[in-house]
Amino acid sequence: MENSILYAVAVIAGGIIAAAIANIIVRWLRSHADKSETKVDDIVIAAIGIPLQVTVIAVSVYIALKYSGIVPEEYTWIISDQVINTFYIVIGAWVISAFVHNFVVIYGEWLTSRTKSDLDDRLIGFIELAARYIIWFAAGMLILSNLKIDITPFLAGAGIAGLALALAAQDIISNFFGGAIITVDKPFKVGDRIKVDQFYGDVISVGPRSTRLQTLEYQIVTIPNNKITSNVIINYSQPDPKLKMSIPVSVAYGTDVDRVTKILYEVVDAAIRETGYLHDEPKPQVFFTEFGASELKFIIRVWSKAYNTPDEVKDCLNRRINARFEKEGIEIPFQQIDIHMRS
Repeated sequence: MENSILYAVAVIAGGIIAAAIANIIVRWLRSHADKSETKVDDIVIAAIGIPLQVTVIAVSVYIALKYSGIVPEEYTWIISDQVINTFYIVIGAWVISAFVHNFVVIYGEWLTSRTKSDLDDRLIGFIELAARYIIWFAAGMLILSNLKIDITPFLAGAGIAGLALALAAQDIISNFFGGAIITVDKPFKVGDRIKVDQFYGDVISVGPRSTRLQTLEYQIVTIPNNKITSNVIINYSQPDPKLKMSIPVSVAYGTDVDRVTKILYEVVDAAIRETGYLHDEPKPQVFFTEFGASELKFIIRVWSKAYNTPDEVKDCLNRRINARFEKEGIEIPFQQIDIHMRS
């Protein structure tokens, strides 16, 4: 008996020494992995480091107990194949879970650092959490199967629970995946001015469930992400912030069309030089478009430097046109109705 105890102690001591050596080797590998460009070796070493040391000690204890003969007969189940296989399943799940966690976190942070939205940060966290739950659920099922426990009821229950959860949370899930599509497809970003359905405003946040717009009246509109992905989106901020604008102008019948055209070009050119609202390229355009009921109709086409200054551009040009027409004696008509009376 004494020799058996000495054998067990020696084996366990050898396992502790082997674990210490493994720890030194892991640290050495980690220091060299830090110098490499890829992160995969860091992830692998971080995943197997501690589980490897635990496994070495646990296996040494198992060998010591199994072959020393010091375990009483009523406790021999401790060194059964089922127990050691359960241990291996737990260690395997630990390694895989740590690998997935480190891989998603490291490369997820690298991907999310390239975007301004916080939606992808939350998506990475969700993926990491879901992966770990799946890994440990699978490990639990393997352990139950190894212990000769029927796992069919557990699988059936998990399937029913998953189906019920999916049906109850289908809107949440569709909104979540809508947010993921927005993150990947990037039809807009925070700060862009967009129009979705009848809603028009600036994007202030893109969340996992919804996107928020601030309208021009400073009201906050919350739109579910699945509504955005199924609607036409107009983005006024991309590919650049300039905006093409058409401004109508009317003059009275009998006015010289060529003279009006020349004056409108002069007004627009002066506005380009003297204000910061308009681009000189592309060139502004003036068109005589229509013979109206009481007026001759023109359109000025200009390029505003910013999509959020349409009222400023209209005010700037209309004031200058009004002043110039008054100076030139050009009449801006009002609606007229000619009445003919029979005597």
